Amino acid sequence: MGIVLELKNVSKNYGKVIAADNINIEVDQTEFFSLLGPSGSGKTTMLRIIAGLEEPNEGSQVIINGKDVTHAPPYQRGIGMVFQDFLLFPHKTVAENILFPLKMQGASQKEKDENLKWITHLTQLEGLENRYPYQLSGGQKQRVALARGLVSKPSLLLLDEPLANLDLELRKKMEIEIRRFQIELGIPFIYVTHNQQEALTMSDSIAIMNYGKMEQVGEKFSLYHDPDSQFVASFLGSADSIEAEVASVQDGIATMTFHGKTIQARAHNGLKAGDQAICYIKSERIRMEVEENPDAPCGVVLDKIFKGQYIDYILDIEEGNEIIASSGTLSQIKAKDRISISWDPQVADAFPLPPKDPS
Repeated sequence: MGIVLELKNVSKNYGKVIAADNINIEVDQTEFFSLLGPSGSGKTTMLRIIAGLEEPNEGSQVIINGKDVTHAPPYQRGIGMVFQDFLLFPHKTVAENILFPLKMQGASQKEKDENLKWITHLTQLEGLENRYPYQLSGGQKQRVALARGLVSKPSLLLLDEPLANLDLELRKKMEIEIRRFQIELGIPFIYVTHNQQEALTMSDSIAIMNYGKMEQVGEKFSLYHDPDSQFVASFLGSADSIEAEVASVQDGIATMTFHGKTIQARAHNGLKAGDQAICYIKSERIRMEVEENPDAPCGVVLDKIFKGQYIDYILDIEEGNEIIASSGTLSQIKAKDRISISWDPQVADAFPLPPKDPS
């Protein structure tokens, strides 16, 4: 397996606005890679640079299959692309929509026929070739858009929030289908989304972006369980935060005091005794005990919310500080119960608390 896509020192600014700041990425031959971040983080700009729809700043390099394509037009890059709004031609049939890239490339009729048969079978569109977009469901339109992006057998496929306009149940189904297509084809998919659940469900690796910077890039389990920055710790997963004062740091573990009680977490960014810290803990990692522990933080159950596969407990843990603890098992804990909370120090992360804005 080799590297299909390399981004080297890729930067892009629009006047004083920095959309991408010295981004470096490598994507493997069979990798499903997601660019994840909030709106305005620069992820779509990165996708457009890879596609050749945007010119990066001087000194940037975009390399596909070992060839520098930084200044090459989109049609010379050997890539496919799927857009958020599908962008199907309403006056063309499913077959005509799918075959449009091959038509633009001047493919023979035999090649078009063979590829149409192959891609409609893969995307479960057989029998729909003569329908028009208005005759299709949302899921079928999405598969047509995917088929069009894949029909020319590109080196990689770029997907720009392709599930954003689908309802929840259809989105879940398409997540599984898109992942299956990627595995069967054995080519890299570069997927842009602000939806972390989509990224975690489909991806092998994730790059988390924020204000044009790459906060962290790596295998998804590593990012979820071992965040490098406060932003990643707070953004990825359902993370509770608790502000506390650091009493000591030993062997990488910070011991902190919170309203006279002790909590612990992995120390980051030079955290030391006397610092004010913010501690992040995933809601599913919090243990709850009905019997009060004098050494652990305590709280009152404000509400319990049944989510089907798990229950969210809304807890008030001293002076209006609310957190959520999730449990996948039925529990006797009920609203207004007073409970103790705890967690393994190795699954929580503490960072220096940023100074408050005086304004």
